[in-house]
Amino acid sequence: MCGIVGYVGHREAAPVLVEGLRRLEYRGYDSAGLALVHRGRLKVHKAAVRVRELNDLVGKAQGTVGIAHTRWATHGEVTDVNAHPHTDTSGRFAVVHNGIVENADELRGKLQANGVTLVSETDTEALAHMIAAAAQQHESLEGAVRAVLRAVEGTYGLVVLDARRPGELVVARNGSPIVLGVGEGEMFIASDVSALVRHTQRVVYLEDGEIATVRAGDFQTSGRAETVELTDDDYELGEYSDFMRKEMAEQPEAVRRALRGRLDTRFATAHLGGLRLDPRDLREVRRVKFLGCGTAYYAGQIGANLVEELARIPADAEPASEFRYRNPVVDSDTLYVAISQSGETLDTLAAVQELKRKGGNVIGAVNVVGSAVARECGSGVFLHAGPEVSVASTKAFTNMTVSFAMLALWLGRIRDLSAAHGARLVSALQALPEQIESVLRTDQEVADIAGKYASARHMFFIGRVRGWPVAREGAQKLKEISYVHAEAYQAAELKHGPLALIDPEMPSVVVVPRDELLAKNIGTIEQIKARGGPVIAVTNAELPAGLADAELRVPANEPELDPILLTVPLQMLAYHVAAALGRDIDKPRNLAKSVTVE
Repeated sequence: MCGIVGYVGHREAAPVLVEGLRRLEYRGYDSAGLALVHRGRLKVHKAAVRVRELNDLVGKAQGTVGIAHTRWATHGEVTDVNAHPHTDTSGRFAVVHNGIVENADELRGKLQANGVTLVSETDTEALAHMIAAAAQQHESLEGAVRAVLRAVEGTYGLVVLDARRPGELVVARNGSPIVLGVGEGEMFIASDVSALVRHTQRVVYLEDGEIATVRAGDFQTSGRAETVELTDDDYELGEYSDFMRKEMAEQPEAVRRALRGRLDTRFATAHLGGLRLDPRDLREVRRVKFLGCGTAYYAGQIGANLVEELARIPADAEPASEFRYRNPVVDSDTLYVAISQSGETLDTLAAVQELKRKGGNVIGAVNVVGSAVARECGSGVFLHAGPEVSVASTKAFTNMTVSFAMLALWLGRIRDLSAAHGARLVSALQALPEQIESVLRTDQEVADIAGKYASARHMFFIGRVRGWPVAREGAQKLKEISYVHAEAYQAAELKHGPLALIDPEMPSVVVVPRDELLAKNIGTIEQIKARGGPVIAVTNAELPAGLADAELRVPANEPELDPILLTVPLQMLAYHVAAALGRDIDKPRNLAKSVTVE
C-alpha cells in the first residue's frame, strides 16, 4: 500500500525514482509525485495521475538526490494538493510517508494555532512543517526528525529531504516497511525490494523504531546488508498480458519449490526446518490457530481443516484484524500461525506483536525474507512462491495451502497418523504440480463459461466443510478483480435464508469434491435448480448428466488435498470474468497489494 522510492548518488535521480515507482504500482495508488534538489533548490512535481503521466510532468528535471511516492488516500481526497511529497512553508524540506499519523488532527491544530497555513488535508504535511521547526533547534536533520517523531502516534515509513543538505536523506520506520539498497557510491531507498533489484541485490531492512541517515557512500543502521536472490526479470511480464495470468501459470513451479527438500518418503512425513520446533515441542501443542487477512485468512481455514483431519488437534482460523482487538486468551500450548504474503500486513503484524507480548508461541508463513512478520516471529515457513505482483493473490495462496498441508502431515506423523496414511499424502503432494498444470490447460473452457456468466450482477459461491473456504476464496477473487458482487455460503446455510435470492439471474458456483459429502452437495444443487438458478459446479466427481449448467473440472487427488486443486479454476473464472468486463486486472480499484495501514 503506497510506494516510496529515494535516491542519493552520482546519477540523475528522476529516471531512477520514476522507474522505482513503476515497479511499485502493483501496491495500489491514486496519485504520484517526486521531489529533487538541484543547485540548492527543491523542486516538486506531483499530481493525481498514474506514474507514466508523472514521467511526462517531470520531463528533464535535474538533481542527484530525490524522493518519490505513490499515494493511496487515507487522509484527504484524491487531489493534486494531497499527493506526496509534502513540503514546509519555505519549500526547504520535503517528506514522503506511508502509514497513518493517528494524532494528526492534534498536530495540525497546534501548527495552525502557531500561524502555520496548511494547504492539504493530509497527516503527512504536518510532519514537514514540524521538521522545519525542529531543524532550528538541531544541528542534524536526523536529530530534527527524531525529535518530531517523539510526538507522533501511529505508523510510518518516512523519507525526509532537506534542500540545504543535498547529500543525504533521513529515513525512519515504525510499522511500515523501508528497505535500503546498497550500490557502488550510491544508495537507494524503497518501501519494497522490487523497486531496488534493478540496481542492486544488496539490501538492508530497517527495524521498527529505527532512524538512519543515508548518504551516497555510507549509511548506519542496526541491520547488516544481505543479498536477495531476486532479479529484475522476476518483475517482468514476459509473454503474458498481465501479472495475474503470469502468476497463475507459475503455480506448478511454485508448488515444486515449496515441496523441494521438505518431503521425507522414507518416514512418510514432511520437514519444515524453519519452524525451529523439535518433535517434543510439537507434541506439547494442544491447539493450532491460523491468523491472516483476506485470502491469507481463507488459506488459514484450509490449514485448520487439514490440521484437524491429519493431526487430530483442534484448529481454527480467525481474521488477524479481529484478533488484535478482542483481548484474546493466549494459551502457552497453542501454536499460532501468522499468514501474510508480503510479511508487512499491519493487522497481522499487530496480532503477532500482541501474541509475543502475552507469551504466545507464534510462527510466520510469509513469502518475503526479512519482512516484518518474519523478523517478529523469528521462525516459520517460507512460502517460496516467488514475487507476486498482482493484487489478487494466486500462487502465494496455493503455496500457503500446500505449506499447511505439510505442517499438518508433520504434526500428524509425530502423533497418530500412520506411516501408510503419511505415504499416501506424500504421494498426493508430489502429484500436485502436474495436476495444477492439467487444470491450467482448461483455460479456454473456463473462459467460455466466464463469458456466458460475465453479465451477472451477483453470484453465490457455495461449499461444505472442505469446500467452504474454497467458496470463500472464489467469491473473494471474483469481487476484487471483476467488481461483480459475490457472496459465499456454507451449503447447509443456503436454505436458512439466502435461498430466497435464487432466481434465473443469480448463478451459483458450487464446490463439489468427490468425498463422503458428495450426495449432500448434489442435493444442494438440486435445491438451486428447482428454483431456476443456474449452477456452475467446480468438481472432481462424476455428476449426474445435466445436473449443472456448466462444470469446472479438476483431477482427483486425496480428499484432504482437494481444496488446493478446486481453488485454481476459481482463480481462472474470476480472471476471465474480469477480462470480459474490461477490468484492470492487476490493479483493482480501491485495493492495494500490501495493506500496511488500518
